Amino acid sequence: MRGNRPALRLLPLLIAALSVVVPASDPPLRAESAPDAAAIKRGAYIFAVAGCAACHTDKKSKGALLAGGPPLETPFGTFYAPNITPDPTNGIRRWTDADFIGALREGLRPDGAHLFPVFPYPAFTLMTDRDMLDLKAYVFSLPPIAEPSHPQDVSFPFSWRWLQTFWRWLNFTRGPYAPDPAQSAAWNRGAYLVRGLAHCGECHTPRDFLGGLENDLTLSGNPTGPDRMKVPNITPDKATGIGSWSHNQIVTFLDTGLLPNGDVVGSAMGEVIANSTSKMTSTDRQAVATYLESLPPISNPAAKAIQAGFD
Repeated sequence: MRGNRPALRLLPLLIAALSVVVPASDPPLRAESAPDAAAIKRGAYIFAVAGCAACHTDKKSKGALLAGGPPLETPFGTFYAPNITPDPTNGIRRWTDADFIGALREGLRPDGAHLFPVFPYPAFTLMTDRDMLDLKAYVFSLPPIAEPSHPQDVSFPFSWRWLQTFWRWLNFTRGPYAPDPAQSAAWNRGAYLVRGLAHCGECHTPRDFLGGLENDLTLSGNPTGPDRMKVPNITPDKATGIGSWSHNQIVTFLDTGLLPNGDVVGSAMGEVIANSTSKMTSTDRQAVATYLESLPPISNPAAKAIQAGFD
């Protein structure tokens, strides 16, 4: 079992994103087909499950919804989630459907430059095109905010976006998610949510010195996660993970934040519960539990989860 990982694993986190650079000379707005009310409604659900507001809204400074997030300090520099409101100058109103899909599926800006992996495109790439476009429809239905994105303060040489080419060779596999025909519909839905849309591994998986996920330790916990707080093991290991939790205890936790020992989760996961997993349908929470219970148990004493009834 490995001990604490270097602080560099903090780079691609659950609560971060990348700056959007608007061209100096704005191109004309490009027409897209008008989204219908059903697409916007579906997009609102995708928006909640993906936790977009948590990254792109500076609640502590009373910032407007999606007008830009708070600073995220990492060993590579300080990142700021950008304005992604439908403002044509400061936001993403000029993005086409293809631009939006390119960011989520490929990790690329409309100008072709690489996004930094603080934006979890390695997880979002698994989303379906429809989910991506429904998300865009919802975001574009929100009020535009004329607030410039805060410039990134990234240390040299990490500020060189072209260096992401090498990181991507090691850490990025293009989606979308391919369902496993040997598994149930519930399992596949849970895999889609955990691995893709809800991007649980971005916090719950240890990282190597380059900030890439250690895939042999998927979801086994990160002892130095966001804000240097422990992110617990959520594999079904009975001693250090959630193997002692029942199916219903997992579902209840995702709905209410209530831990099996009677305590209530706080800090960053408390926000995830309040703003994301509690907004899931009961069916989706059941699917997440089904998928987590199927994973190989991995022991990680450095990121031990609360144990049911006695820890």
